[in-house]
Amino acid sequence: MSKINGIYAAGLSVLDENLALDVKKTIKHAENLIDNGCHGVAIFGSTGQAQLLSVSEKIGLLNELSKSKYKDAYLIGTGLNSLNETINLISISKSLGFKNFLIMPPAYYKYGDDEVFNFYSRIINTHQDIQIVLYNFEKLCGYKFSAECVHKLVGKFPKQIVGVKDSSYNLFETLKIDNFSILPGSESKLLKGLKLGCSGIITATCNVTSKLARKVFDDFNNNKEQTENEKLCKVRAVFDQFNLVSALHTLVGTKESEYNNILPPISILDKEKKEKLILELNSLNFKI
Repeated sequence: MSKINGIYAAGLSVLDENLALDVKKTIKHAENLIDNGCHGVAIFGSTGQAQLLSVSEKIGLLNELSKSKYKDAYLIGTGLNSLNETINLISISKSLGFKNFLIMPPAYYKYGDDEVFNFYSRIINTHQDIQIVLYNFEKLCGYKFSAECVHKLVGKFPKQIVGVKDSSYNLFETLKIDNFSILPGSESKLLKGLKLGCSGIITATCNVTSKLARKVFDDFNNNKEQTENEKLCKVRAVFDQFNLVSALHTLVGTKESEYNNILPPISILDKEKKEKLILELNSLNFKI
């Protein structure tokens, strides 16, 4: 079992003018993130519009992603509302050599810890040779992992359940499990999390903050003075005023127009919000 550590971006998906997934540009974006400081990239997370992309598009990208020079640095998001589709997408990913997966429980229906335990159990009983990072994001799926549920899953499946992305922020300060990766979903939690024993972060805004986040991470591990954490947290706070996917596509779209293509019902920021975003980032001397 390999522990997942470091700075991970929840990678953006790049679309063409017909709103189809542009495989080559999406992979190039992910590789550029690693070149610019990320230890890895989560593919098909919330930031990548995963719930809006078709399964066939995902399979098409995975086929090409398996040829990437950074293949082992990708965390593949396979959490779908359909258990069978989730299992099938893992099967395809495994056949292409991927082994690390980020899986959120299904959305829409209400359920509790027992049902979540059953959901992951069925996945692992089918695929015992994988590593899963649990995705804790109540705001999007309607369920918030309890510490008890995480402990139960790790106790039953210690080789398969290897970490949690905590975007509900109820776990990263208090959950303690040996050889288990705890990765908050915001740069504002990076330094605090590292001090508490967390492994790093997986965040949307690392699509643009990767160099800053990596500096904070490296300086912590090298016992150096923190010179960039305050700026990193302020940049994240600017983005937190908006829908993160919209704001990221809007900002990157000022440099590369294809990032302005986004799947409905999400949209890029309107003129007023775009101006506010850019003005506040400029005031922090932050540019991409």
